[in-house]
Amino acid sequence: MPADAADSFFGVMSVDRFLSEYWQKKPLFIKGALPGFESPITPDELAGLSVEPDVESRVVLETGPEQWELRHGPFEDDTFHALPRERWTLLVQGVDTWVPEVAALVDRFRFIPNWRIDDVMISYAADKGGVGPHYDTYDVFLLQGLGRRRWEIGEMCDGATPRLDHPSLRILKEFEAQGGWDCEPGDLLYLPPRLAHLGVALGNDCMTYSIGFRAPGVADMIRSFAATVADRVPDEDRYEDPDLVRQANPGEITPETVERIRRLIMERLDDSDSLAAWFGKHVTEPKYDHVPEPPEEPVGVNEVREALNDPDAVLLRGEGSRFAYQERRGGGLRLFVDGEGYLCAGAAADLAKALCATTELPATEARPLVTDAHALALLAELVDRGSLYLG
Repeated sequence: MPADAADSFFGVMSVDRFLSEYWQKKPLFIKGALPGFESPITPDELAGLSVEPDVESRVVLETGPEQWELRHGPFEDDTFHALPRERWTLLVQGVDTWVPEVAALVDRFRFIPNWRIDDVMISYAADKGGVGPHYDTYDVFLLQGLGRRRWEIGEMCDGATPRLDHPSLRILKEFEAQGGWDCEPGDLLYLPPRLAHLGVALGNDCMTYSIGFRAPGVADMIRSFAATVADRVPDEDRYEDPDLVRQANPGEITPETVERIRRLIMERLDDSDSLAAWFGKHVTEPKYDHVPEPPEEPVGVNEVREALNDPDAVLLRGEGSRFAYQERRGGGLRLFVDGEGYLCAGAAADLAKALCATTELPATEARPLVTDAHALALLAELVDRGSLYLG
């Protein structure tokens, strides 16, 4: 992470001010946020990713007034030669899991908790290309990587905002611009959730980097946590009513019965420790099946120990891997890596914090933290799982 990233928000204000005045509240445009920025990936390389079966990609074509077509990858090598000269966009998700230089861009935004970071999507648009006026349900930073794009913003939206009748695209029926900017490489636009916006390429070879942030849906979290709790409840644990009394009408479900059921359910769900453990695993689960990617041969404790003695060695976080931790009331902490949880204490806890704080940990900084067998074993397991690798 750049030295000033912890305190300065791209040189225009403090991070604290950005979070208090703009984050999830209002948009912010920064001209030349990254001066001299050069895209670490070319249009041809982006198109090359879109033909890979493990990469999520889409093409959106504007075919007429209020008419849009969506195509899903993986695409063929000759797909893009058959597309029209204008009004189409290629979108490739999770480019940070494939291109280390793209993953490094995320370090600029690590004043946001690790678990909130989603991925970096890159779009390539032909002249006048875009995906129509729409809104997202999450925060996003839009970094112009190549060419020029016109961004316009509208009103705040919600589920009742009218959209076109399209099976897959969430394009707004009406859009009235309330402000806009012509973006060039290095310019950055922050958009809070639910703000209507429209981006249109001004000429060919327009590439935009979308650094998106996870916003877990409440319904999904309820389903997932409830399922986790339910899996631990034995089948013998059932409804009981030893104080049952005769009812005037046997067809009534009494308020007392409903209250008994409520207590049965809530006693099992209202467990802060279980909730914390579930949440850590839930929000660090990899977005893509190929992450993490284990090494071809297990590394093991001895090789990791030797690597730590190499002054030039570095522990690198696997592209797409997610690290987070929680302090525990009784001491120590839980480390969560790619959907797995590890109980850590002593040296292992200090190591876990260091691994969560950065994506690159020099061996010279890691070695003083690996002072017992538990810490060394933890490091070896994360390397063997592919969540870390030795550079």
